[in-house]
Amino acid sequence: MSVDDAPAPVPAGPVPPPVFVGDLHRDTSVLAEYAATCEALLARLPARPRRDASQQRSADAAFAASRAARRAFLALHTEAVYDALTEGRSRHIRLPELVLLAAERFPGLAPTRDQIALERTFIQAEKEGREIDQGILCGALLRCREVGTHLIDAMLLPTSRAGELLADFRATGRAELKTVLVERRGRAAHVTFRNTHCLNAEDDQLIADMETAVDLVLLDDRVSVGVLRGGEMDLPRYRGRRVFSAGINLKDLRNGDISFVDFLLGRELGYIHKMFRGLLTDPANALWSDRCTQKSWIGAVDTFAIGGGMQLLLVLDRVIAAKDAYVSLPAAEEGIVPGLGNLRLGRLAGARLARQVVLGGRRITMADPEARLVCDDIVPTADMDEAVEQAVHELSAPAVAANRRMLNLAEEPLDQFREYLAEFAVSQVARAYSADVLAKVEARWQRSASRT
Repeated sequence: MSVDDAPAPVPAGPVPPPVFVGDLHRDTSVLAEYAATCEALLARLPARPRRDASQQRSADAAFAASRAARRAFLALHTEAVYDALTEGRSRHIRLPELVLLAAERFPGLAPTRDQIALERTFIQAEKEGREIDQGILCGALLRCREVGTHLIDAMLLPTSRAGELLADFRATGRAELKTVLVERRGRAAHVTFRNTHCLNAEDDQLIADMETAVDLVLLDDRVSVGVLRGGEMDLPRYRGRRVFSAGINLKDLRNGDISFVDFLLGRELGYIHKMFRGLLTDPANALWSDRCTQKSWIGAVDTFAIGGGMQLLLVLDRVIAAKDAYVSLPAAEEGIVPGLGNLRLGRLAGARLARQVVLGGRRITMADPEARLVCDDIVPTADMDEAVEQAVHELSAPAVAANRRMLNLAEEPLDQFREYLAEFAVSQVARAYSADVLAKVEARWQRSASRT
């Protein structure tokens, strides 16, 4: 073995934990110095795929120490950090920009842009797991009531991309995005998933396109109701059939292409929450009914709604399913947390059924009596279009918007949503890097590769 091939020496353990005293300026310097020390230990090691067991234990110890320091720093300074980043909460900054800004303004508090970019060059199993540090920051921000509420507002604002497309959409009634098509038909805007190469599985692109689509629907005054439906597939097994959603794209998860901030957390704070609670169009207004634009939403489920697809149904006002369709939340199989499914499914279907679905992997077919707990209308495939049109007519009634707003307020208060997401931010990102999840997605990817 050559000198170049010899394993790097195992670094000594991290220095003793830093001492924070509650002064933001001083503690910021202490954190930066301590994080730099931990990074220096990591820099002496090979990249994760080339480490031996002893070297990986040293890396794990360095990350554990730096994460403990971040938690201790945030326990004292979460509000002050957020105020510094948002200029005293005078600016609404979306989460992806906020976590990178935090890394610049408070060195060591979160991974830098370059560190995250480097991580994206590895498959999930070979990453350092720096998104875990983003999860620590996001969880702390959401856990603080005033800060979390302001951040939620930021994520409910219209996206700049929707602003760029709005005039054309209003004029033509059509917006064709990479994975989504939006078409205005009468008083309804039909949002069709067209991620056809993967059975409408969710990836970073689909999440971004869906938020743009939802913004357009909510900003167009000629639209009263939004309709979600999967487009026709081009994969041989389902060619010509509509599919609602296959859930998270596990191939992308394995390959390290699923973003924590943009996907795993962003979809909950972004387009799904906008559908549920409304688009923030007047942040200065104290009345939620006046500060947000809300509309009714219909889901038309053909073939299946798996994982994130089923999660989506839990915020809709009317769900119409074909008789041969089924729904499932395979969280036990995948090993990750099914978004806000754990918060919402029990409310709709009862705690016992929620446990059977989430913990036991139970699949609900439209022939099951329990299907009526998550779907409103179950019809033959040939009658789906007619059933959707009837639902659009009913949900366009003037009193619907006010009543759905009050129902949502009673069923899921904002603080409940915020507190759940604070824990979700930490739990979900940890699961995405856990050994069992990595093994499952690798095994599934190997099976898929062997069939091609």
